[in-house]
Amino acid sequence: MTTVSVSSSTCARRGVTILGAGHIGFAMALLLQHAGDYDILVADRDPARLGEVAALGLATQWVTDDASLQTVIHGRFAVLNALPFHRAVPVATLCAAAGVHYFDLTEDVASTQAIRALAADARSVLMPQCGLAPGFIGIVGHDLARRFDALHTLRMRVGALPRYPQGALRYNLTWSTEGLINEYCNPCEAIVDGVRTTVPALEGLETFALDGVEYEAFNTSGGLGTLTETLAGRARQVDYQSIRYPGHCAILKLLLNDLRLRERRDLLRDILETAIPTTDQDVIVVFATASGLREGRLVQDSYSARILGTRVAGHTLSAIQLTTAAGICTALDLVAQGRLPQRGFVGQEAVALAGFLGNRFGAVYAQDRPDALSTRTPSAAAA
Repeated sequence: MTTVSVSSSTCARRGVTILGAGHIGFAMALLLQHAGDYDILVADRDPARLGEVAALGLATQWVTDDASLQTVIHGRFAVLNALPFHRAVPVATLCAAAGVHYFDLTEDVASTQAIRALAADARSVLMPQCGLAPGFIGIVGHDLARRFDALHTLRMRVGALPRYPQGALRYNLTWSTEGLINEYCNPCEAIVDGVRTTVPALEGLETFALDGVEYEAFNTSGGLGTLTETLAGRARQVDYQSIRYPGHCAILKLLLNDLRLRERRDLLRDILETAIPTTDQDVIVVFATASGLREGRLVQDSYSARILGTRVAGHTLSAIQLTTAAGICTALDLVAQGRLPQRGFVGQEAVALAGFLGNRFGAVYAQDRPDALSTRTPSAAAA
């Protein structure tokens, strides 16, 4: 593990409320506290989780309903929402009414569409999907896409994986089980033959090797954010898939389709949380590739990153904690610095990749990448 030091910037101390004191909320609070220039309040309905945050020396508030939520939102500069995805729209609604900047991590497509509608008349920024996928991968994808005169294909792959996989699934729980099931069950946005559409989750299975490790990847929901809308009419094929170790997809199909557990998601969550251990020994794998025409030549550009956990101020953060928290903290920083729009809906495509990686929080995505941001080689097979 490496140790990350987050230095202070010129941002004035602004009031930031973090909703949710779980693993990701804790990581967000730790990164912002270590930065030293935000006034942080963490709110949750679980006193035990709040106790862990309070031990950092941060202010906490117990909240149980929307009325108590309003007290921790009103008058703040921004709210970072680390609650389950079904709380995204209610919290965004409160923030829009209060004129408070709103950021979240949701992968839920319907929630993002509802937040976008809320943003039409908002006095503040409403910026959902600020994590890893959706989030950072959309920034990478947009950066690759804009390099082409004519974009043919854009394929994005992300995995939050155990470093030491065990069992038939070869998987450990590293983040929200509810969000994971949502990704495995809901339709997946894509561009196919130039047309925006949806494709089934768990389909499109492919296998590949990266740095000598064998992986599989398959369709999952929510990872593209708003990228299909942004690239509509500009690309032939755009898709997103989750990376797993080989064999994972077949077992998920057995559970969800053959045993019909997609119809009993609460039971599936109980099964997964009972049978699959969590781990802090994880790795984030990011791989994206695009092909198309540049100056009349067919070329391919790719981006890859492998990110491990780290230590911040004496606390160990897993790779998924680090990357997810860094993504939303970077979005907050860029708005606070005036480098992003100051009101309305803001998609990840508004963030420049160089600006993201150059940010004090976003810089964690650049670890373990000795190569340049892309490879540019002519490819007759990349059409």
